[in-house]
Amino acid sequence: MLHINDLVFRIAGKPILEGATVAIPAGHKVGLVGRNGAGKTTLLRLITGELAADSGSIGLPRNHRMGYVAQEAPGGEISLIDWVLSTDAERAALLAEAETATDPHRIAEIQIRLIDIDAHSAPARAAQILAGLGFDEAAQRQPCRAFSGGWRMRVALASVLFLEPELLLLDEPTNYLDLEGTLWLESYLRSYPHTVLIVSHDRDLLNSAVSSILHLERGRLTLYSGGYDTFEETRRERQRLEMKLKKKQDDERRRIQVFIDRFKAKATKARQAQSRVKALAKMQPIAEQVDEHVAPFLLPSPEKLIASPILRLEAAAASYGDGPAILSNLDLRIDQDDRIALLGQNGNGKSTFAKLISGKLAPSHGRVLGAARIEVGYFAQHQLDELNPQRTPYDYMVDLMAEATEAQRRTRLGTFGFGIEKADTKCANLSGGEKARLLLALTAFHKPHLLILDEPTNHLDVDSREALIHALMAYEGAVILISHDRHLVAATADRLWLVKNGTVKNYDGDIDSYRAELLAERGARSRGNEAAAATAEAQRTGSQNRADQRRAAAERRAELAPLKKAMDTAEKTVTRLMSELGKLDALLADGDLYVQQPERAQKAVITRGQLAKQLETAEEEWLLAGEAYEQANADAERDI
Repeated sequence: MLHINDLVFRIAGKPILEGATVAIPAGHKVGLVGRNGAGKTTLLRLITGELAADSGSIGLPRNHRMGYVAQEAPGGEISLIDWVLSTDAERAALLAEAETATDPHRIAEIQIRLIDIDAHSAPARAAQILAGLGFDEAAQRQPCRAFSGGWRMRVALASVLFLEPELLLLDEPTNYLDLEGTLWLESYLRSYPHTVLIVSHDRDLLNSAVSSILHLERGRLTLYSGGYDTFEETRRERQRLEMKLKKKQDDERRRIQVFIDRFKAKATKARQAQSRVKALAKMQPIAEQVDEHVAPFLLPSPEKLIASPILRLEAAAASYGDGPAILSNLDLRIDQDDRIALLGQNGNGKSTFAKLISGKLAPSHGRVLGAARIEVGYFAQHQLDELNPQRTPYDYMVDLMAEATEAQRRTRLGTFGFGIEKADTKCANLSGGEKARLLLALTAFHKPHLLILDEPTNHLDVDSREALIHALMAYEGAVILISHDRHLVAATADRLWLVKNGTVKNYDGDIDSYRAELLAERGARSRGNEAAAATAEAQRTGSQNRADQRRAAAERRAELAPLKKAMDTAEKTVTRLMSELGKLDALLADGDLYVQQPERAQKAVITRGQLAKQLETAEEEWLLAGEAYEQANADAERDI
């Protein structure tokens, strides 16, 4: 599907890609990972043709459809659902032509093509995608201009998913999603029928939604099978093996060099010494594995701890101005060692709650006790845009450490990964991850008793997220966390609060049980949307004459063909996987294999585990395809 051959790309002479090569088969779902600044987004822009490579090539099938989320969010008076539907240019053109066409042959061609592209189910599909990304039925009818930039970026994402391109390119799509939207996207990508290349630092997404990891490091691409955890384990094992081989080779080179130095001057040993000189010259050195250093985060603990509770809410409510209450009936307490994660969809009031307990928003009713005596550090994503583009990290540290020496200021910046060069770089030239690091340093500077973090990981790579987890574990104050990163929540939070139905309450389950509830709720909602769409279609059909009804029935019968094909394809996949598993089981049953060929045995065990997971997914897809076919068949028979 996608072939990248010896790709070279430089920016201002600095190499970003150097001989990058990889082949991604059709239908594979691949996670593109690498450190911040490694060139992941650059690679996507090269694939789309937005940038031109210095050398090398990118091969794609002819007439392929590629989907890439636009940088500009949709706006204007057009409704969300109409915007998503309008992005399918062929469908829109055919429907427009159907309104005016008079030639019977052309009318027939239009109707057949509409059936081929499944045009009549498009509104239901678009509504389902928008619902999955957090837009209810009422929101879908509102104009794009009514939503903020982040929400409109969700609409842009919905448009790309709706088109179902053969190659889907996604660059950090969860940055604009809450936990609920991230879970839906994860489920959607798992069942996506075409090729996906996604840049993400979300460990859970990379473990469940992709089948391969493409690692970009020092301008080179390496493809690993499995999810992110498997990639990490495989890469570490590969590094250990290469280090072992390098040590062995270095020992051999030293031994040969000693022989040459000792005997090259002796006539009797000259020939042997010369042969070893040639052997040494032919020995290709194994490159030393040097992991890129990840700067730690230092979140200074409060100088003096305050007795619990440090904050208490009594019958509190929050609203903006004279508007209606966003949150009410808040009876909660925060202790000095709490680690609390807020759950709930965007728009339910998580950020409002954060502003309330941080003192940025006064309660409209009730009381918030303790806020005056505690130091609060508040991190929010929108603050990244408020950093002065002309100022440097060092400039900000001068403001905070006016009496300190330059060495003390730079030492403080160094604890957050800002060396001499980065400390004097203007904010306009810092990456998103570097801006997030700076903002975290400023947030934690005064050693707060309570640290409120609203989506702190959006611009951090996987390793930097791990560094943040370690910093939060070492921090001795209280933490309120808002994040769509399940790994971060699971690793740091010991309490969960659910923001829903205009209030905040303790959630007794864990993050996995919350995920299960969300998926069940989304499934019920999706079925409700489909039922509503079917009802609307039936009402429209009822107003047609009998000829139109017969044509609609014929169209529904035609829809059975792709459903049956999907069912048969899924069945063949299950049969193939069961056959491959049978062969592996027979191989692994041979006890001599583990003694005579241990590496082959280990590889077979890993492959069997991967095939077993694939079989589980394939069986579920087969079951769903069969149910869809049987239901559609029954519906068609009733309509005939």
